[in-house]
Amino acid sequence: MISAPLTRRAIFAQAWPIMLGQTTVPLVGLVDTAVIGRTGDATALAGVALGTVVINMIFWTFGFLRMGMTGMTAQAEGAGDAREVEAMLLRGVVAGVGLGVVLFALQIVLIPLALETMAGGGALDDAARGYVSARFLGAPASLAIFAINGWLFGRGRTRAALALQIVMNLVNIALNLLFVWHFHMGARGVGLGTACAEWISLAVGLAIAGRGVDWGRILSPALFGGGALRRLFAVNADIMIRTIALLSLFLWFTNAGARLGATALAANYVLMQFVSVSAFVLDGFAFTAESRVGQAIGAGSRSAMVRAIRLTGEFSLLAGIGFALLFFVLGPALIAFFASNPAVRAQAGAMLPFAAIIPAIGVPAWLLDGIFIGATRGRALRNAAILATALYIATDLLFRPFGESGIWWAFMASYLYRAVSLGAYLPGLLRTIEVAEPANGP
Repeated sequence: MISAPLTRRAIFAQAWPIMLGQTTVPLVGLVDTAVIGRTGDATALAGVALGTVVINMIFWTFGFLRMGMTGMTAQAEGAGDAREVEAMLLRGVVAGVGLGVVLFALQIVLIPLALETMAGGGALDDAARGYVSARFLGAPASLAIFAINGWLFGRGRTRAALALQIVMNLVNIALNLLFVWHFHMGARGVGLGTACAEWISLAVGLAIAGRGVDWGRILSPALFGGGALRRLFAVNADIMIRTIALLSLFLWFTNAGARLGATALAANYVLMQFVSVSAFVLDGFAFTAESRVGQAIGAGSRSAMVRAIRLTGEFSLLAGIGFALLFFVLGPALIAFFASNPAVRAQAGAMLPFAAIIPAIGVPAWLLDGIFIGATRGRALRNAAILATALYIATDLLFRPFGESGIWWAFMASYLYRAVSLGAYLPGLLRTIEVAEPANGP
């Protein structure tokens, strides 16, 4: 059962709340960068950069709670199974909180191990450790929010997801400003502000998502029995491996900058905010593709799936080109605003063309991710991510003699590797979807 007509207007109506909500996600990173960067402390800024990569590496290992929930919920919605749709919400939240508690307990091992893999050391490690340890306080809430967002996206409830995202990020920004500028807590203050915002947002998310859910219908021994949780994790095991591979790719990129010193690392962190802005906004169309493709598969409609891919692809390409042009024009002014350190400004300005072009060349990779997540084709996602990461690392090693520019050439190539390796699976995916609509079409 497809929830709404597949028109450009319907696609954009579903995508714009995600785009607006996702815009506030990198906005938090931009505010963090400005808050720390304008103190003039390059080490603190580099510490937040390093700590952010560590947290992403650890927390987004469990990103399948968002991605898998979207695909599975959308397919249940497309099949018209209302009870399973509602049950997915509670299963996902319980799994997220439980995994978050385990992460919190293991932080005494995970934090030193993660920092050991980075080319930091000394004061840089101290700043990163303060940020990361504070973020672990919000681990259970953070992972549960992954599940809630995935469930909302799967149902096409993008305005509800927007409300949750806005609450979380506005609270995050306010607390970060309070802890860093008023209490002078530095990198740890940024992490603590985010952790507090995550717990507040979990309460808001449960209230938003739970409205209209028939708890009496889903609260039964069968909710977690009959292999329900096993299926949740089995479907997402390959997605988890895929996420680890891509996180390793970004970890390698950050570590490559760290090898060249705190200035290069801080400059790359500033530029990655540009990449993050475009990626998060373009995720509005990728997430719409997840929902629409999942619903089309649940309904058994190949024509609906193809149309969803085409329409979301059109919007994605136009938006990607637009972001590239915007960053070429406004990039120097944004760099000057976010970093007061002259050396960081100069380094970021030199590498700006690389970061500016990524929104355009990254479109196919981001959209294909959405297509295969909605289809819950974990094996294809896993294999493509592993191959792309391996090719990226080989390219980075090959380009090391070119210094900082070599780092960015390899990073740009990684998006092409991701698109080609995953796109090779697309014809096979289309062949597996049976045509189930009436002969006269919708």
